Amino acid sequence: MASMRIEVPDGALAEMRQDSVGFASEMRLAAAVKCYELKKVSQGRAAEIAGISRAEFVTALGRFGVSPFHATVEEIMTEATGA
Repeated sequence: MASMRIEVPDGALAEMRQDSVGFASEMRLAAAVKCYELKKVSQGRAAEIAGISRAEFVTALGRFGVSPFHATVEEIMTEATGA
């Protein structure tokens, strides 16, 4: 597994009322959600990036206001009507 180091001012962590472990976890989740939203990764891979289960990831998508569906309304309608 790759490892990264991110420096964050102590004041920022205090302002967000998080310790470094909680902040790192939230950053992983936010990055995974954004990658999923941009259609760069699947839900399963995004959940793996975030370090959580796929079900937990789908729940987290709602917290971030991101749809768990990548298909557009038009694509869903086309599939439903068989056209």
